[in-house]
Amino acid sequence: MPYVPVFGQKTPILTEAADRRWAGVLAARPDLEPAIALQRRLLGLVLDLDATLAGGKLPRLSLPPKYLAAKLGRGVPAFAGEPIPLPIAAMRPILLRLCDALATGGAGDAAAHIQGAIESGQMDAGSLFAASLGRNQNAIRSGAAHRGLSPDLVWLVGELAVAPFVYRLQQTLFADVADPVLRAALDAWDRGYCAACGSWPAVAEVVGGHRTLRCSFCSGAWEPTQYACIYCGDTGATFVTAAPNAERKDRRVEVCSNCGGYLKTIDLPELSPFPLLSISDIETTDLDVAAMEHGYQRPAVKDFAARR
Repeated sequence: MPYVPVFGQKTPILTEAADRRWAGVLAARPDLEPAIALQRRLLGLVLDLDATLAGGKLPRLSLPPKYLAAKLGRGVPAFAGEPIPLPIAAMRPILLRLCDALATGGAGDAAAHIQGAIESGQMDAGSLFAASLGRNQNAIRSGAAHRGLSPDLVWLVGELAVAPFVYRLQQTLFADVADPVLRAALDAWDRGYCAACGSWPAVAEVVGGHRTLRCSFCSGAWEPTQYACIYCGDTGATFVTAAPNAERKDRRVEVCSNCGGYLKTIDLPELSPFPLLSISDIETTDLDVAAMEHGYQRPAVKDFAARR
């Protein structure tokens, strides 16, 4: 079954699990303490927003199962091109708090300038949320550059603020699919990008020998039917998996010299629940460094505008 449901957990359980994983990361990499301190604050805010959304109602989307199945059959993610209303009133305060956390956690004036632009109305929070949900990286980057703001930081705060909402939408659509047509379309999904939002995976988590791709945005999980480069589909000699540290073969990196992309792979006892997937990402930063030192990189987010 390529699409793998991953259900959320209650906040106290998530917090305990996160503390255990952070302790393990710090034991091996004490140099990551500042990064983990910042991640603690950011995840706390994400969980606050998730709790708020859990207590409210998600928008009712007009996405019939057969319509979704047809989109997936064309390789178009479920949310691509859809007019999805966003709970801006609930998300905007968290966006500002995320900027504040980043400003005091190392991003300094760059994050403070974004916060000021949102508070003054120079940057519209609703437009940022919509562009983030639509994975419109070009619009966010050009808008940020036009306002003299850091494009990468604007993309990050937008993604963090929208992630709880898109996670809950993904769960609503895909967590318990009874319709046989949509179920078949999900089972046939064999792309390297997420069937819900179209984002690339942050990592591949391997549990019990199953290589499960984990969406960097909505935390969706799916298991490709073949072992290949997730970006170009290559299975030849140009696609290689290696462990940079011979003593840690549970942490590997997949690299493809055909397209120049890479993907981190980590063995775990169970799949990470939302939003703890980011811990898998931060504890494997050395794999990012190893891949980039050899010229590999993560490609830009795919643009589905032409396929809508």
